[in-house]
Amino acid sequence: MSVPPRRFSLPPLPAVLLAIVSVQGGAAIAKGLFPVLGAAGTASIRIGFSALLLLIVVRPRLGQLQRAQWHAVVPYGLALGSMNFLFYCALARIPLGLAVTLEFVGPLAVALAGSRRWTDIIWVVLAGAGIALIAPWSGHGLDMLGLVFALAAGAAWALYIVLSQRTAAVLPGSVAVSVGMLVAALLILPFGLGSGQLLHLTPHWLLLGSLLAVFSSVLPFTLEMQALKAMPTRTFSILMSLEPVAAAISGWILLDEQLTHSQWLAVGLIVLASAGATLTSAQEQTAVGNE
Repeated sequence: MSVPPRRFSLPPLPAVLLAIVSVQGGAAIAKGLFPVLGAAGTASIRIGFSALLLLIVVRPRLGQLQRAQWHAVVPYGLALGSMNFLFYCALARIPLGLAVTLEFVGPLAVALAGSRRWTDIIWVVLAGAGIALIAPWSGHGLDMLGLVFALAAGAAWALYIVLSQRTAAVLPGSVAVSVGMLVAALLILPFGLGSGQLLHLTPHWLLLGSLLAVFSSVLPFTLEMQALKAMPTRTFSILMSLEPVAAAISGWILLDEQLTHSQWLAVGLIVLASAGATLTSAQEQTAVGNE
């Protein structure tokens, strides 16, 4: 009897790190699309292409999904779409580093709510200190509506983390992401079409939009769904503190944005918090396995 080949999958920690790098690379692409397509148009292209690619590759059997699975995946898709749309609305008004930093309030709240050991509090405090250092708090030229959009994106991100784990429990990761992306596209496309900026699409912008979909949605959300199957929610949330770091490094390499000394200190604090959270999680899993 032949044994079916096993699907390739990454361990949870490398999966999360690769997802973070992919998202920030996509953010650099998105900044190039904003002048032509705007936030709504860019979000529509990203989510629309992502949904199309995933439906073609995964081919989920929508008619065979059970009611409980729909009840899980629809809220997940709405949270996914809201998180992306609100973040792009913020990114169109405030700097990338500040948008990512404020958005992280959501995952940080999830980490605080789920902490059970005093060591978890230490990692959250370190991550919070790093975030405070990396954010430009001078207040000069900041758009208040952009700040509100970023905080709202953080709330949607927190909801996305919780709903991702619930959805992963009732659906295979690839199916959950593909159906969830379809729901997100149905939510966002009316805003993109209503803006009228999608009329400016050319083959060049369509190519960039497809790359944006792969790097910002298809790859990272699939990896995150995979990781959440084997990683505690609070650990995943603290690891997401690497997002501001990845944003700063992406801006430095791709957009020629320089880091200040305080920002480099923030990088160190956030990396330390992430490493500590990962170590704590590994110790907990080892202890459970030995019982």
